[in-house]
Amino acid sequence: MLLLGIDIGTSSIKVAIVDAESQKTLALSQYPDSESPITSLQLGWAEQSPEMWWEQIQQAIILCHSSGKYNPGDIAAIGIAYQMHGLVLVDKNQKLLRNSIIWCDSRAVEIGDKAFDAIGHEKCLTHLLNSPGNFTASKLAWVKENEPEIYEQIDKVMLPGDYIGMKLTGEITTSISSLSEGVFFDFKNNRLSKDILDYYGFSESLFPEIRPVFSAHGQLLSSIAAKLGLTPGIPVAYKAGDQPNNALSLNVLNPGEVAATAGTSGVIYGVSDDLTFDKQSRVNTFAHVNYHEEKKSLGVLLCINGTGSLYRWTKNLFGSGESYMQMNDEAKQAPLGCDGLRILPFGNGAERMLNNKLVGVHMHNIDLNIHTRAHIYRSVQEGIACAFRYGLDIMRENKMNPTVIRAGKANLFLSDLFAQTFVNVTGIPVELYKNDGSVGAALGAGIGAGIYTSPTEAFKNMHPIQLIEPSGDAIEPIYQEWKYLLECQLLVQ
Repeated sequence: MLLLGIDIGTSSIKVAIVDAESQKTLALSQYPDSESPITSLQLGWAEQSPEMWWEQIQQAIILCHSSGKYNPGDIAAIGIAYQMHGLVLVDKNQKLLRNSIIWCDSRAVEIGDKAFDAIGHEKCLTHLLNSPGNFTASKLAWVKENEPEIYEQIDKVMLPGDYIGMKLTGEITTSISSLSEGVFFDFKNNRLSKDILDYYGFSESLFPEIRPVFSAHGQLLSSIAAKLGLTPGIPVAYKAGDQPNNALSLNVLNPGEVAATAGTSGVIYGVSDDLTFDKQSRVNTFAHVNYHEEKKSLGVLLCINGTGSLYRWTKNLFGSGESYMQMNDEAKQAPLGCDGLRILPFGNGAERMLNNKLVGVHMHNIDLNIHTRAHIYRSVQEGIACAFRYGLDIMRENKMNPTVIRAGKANLFLSDLFAQTFVNVTGIPVELYKNDGSVGAALGAGIGAGIYTSPTEAFKNMHPIQLIEPSGDAIEPIYQEWKYLLECQLLVQ
């Protein structure tokens, strides 16, 4: 029996085929080879086409099939992970009404700030666990205010994974976890937030049926099954945002456990059983994949928008055809601290941990006689690691004190230099695992379809492949200088 996992990333789509019994990955695919475009019609805006995601998903599934390593007819369930906070709108015929306003879009910051003040800071934080900020609810309010002709046609409001679930099954569903990441959910009253709906003037009918994350979200349509070589009627049995899903894929499900990722964005995600919140909403609390009213499992999320996106930009601008691996090797030629070169890695939209400010990327102390491409590569990695430390200190203020962090050996964690710098500047050991978001989505589908009796069974064969511990390098003075430069920049925003 096989499981199919889909990961809707910002840069590309990943698909995994996993053997349910052994939990071994039989095939992995990524589509497209180049990174998917983000449409930015104005400064701070970011959109993608959900139709593009759907086409890429189909191509990625077919690409997996072409490996010949399994029988597609043996696939018994489908799981979906997706980029969080995106707004997808369809009419009563399930026709897409506009591009998705995605997670790193900043247009709704002011709208969310006004809602925070109008509803009341204490009420928002104690009920929503967040400021409305720049999340999906505020993006929907932007559409209502600026595109009324589109808003009037809306039948259902969705997150990106809900849309792909609809394309696969014809059914539109959501979950408490998804609603919470859009800041539509009232944790105190365990329902859609009346405060948000009333303030923004949203009808409750706009929202899909709520089902558990691990449950049937519809059965595969015969027409889609025929197109993709799959069995009609198999369930979409799991849908979750990419960061809760990354935590699941690292078996981070219990209070105190912490996951990290450094893909397009950088994230630290810790699990708590308290209805916790940051008073400034710099880190954000959402319902985790295993949230239940009687057992509140919450994910506390720190997000840095511009990690892998900055490294991609650096590669495009300075790389001259180099691979990321070659860049990582070249970065090692520069010394710790990069002879004074410091980089602030904040050029991909408003940063929540910096109070939704658009800080941008800044390079400090460039010496034209000293600094080389190797210095730039290393300084980018050091700057990203310092940003993680800055955010982790905010999490520590909010009683999240990890003793170890789990991460997949992927993206920036493929760089030994970055991984060691991350550990040294945070002071926390990192366990690296061979994991992938699409594999986590596949195993999530196995849990949701009842193929596994529990997450424990689904992850029984998972073991760390590497432990990285602090090396004692003198990085604290470098971090303190980096922090000073950031705080100076924040004063002029």
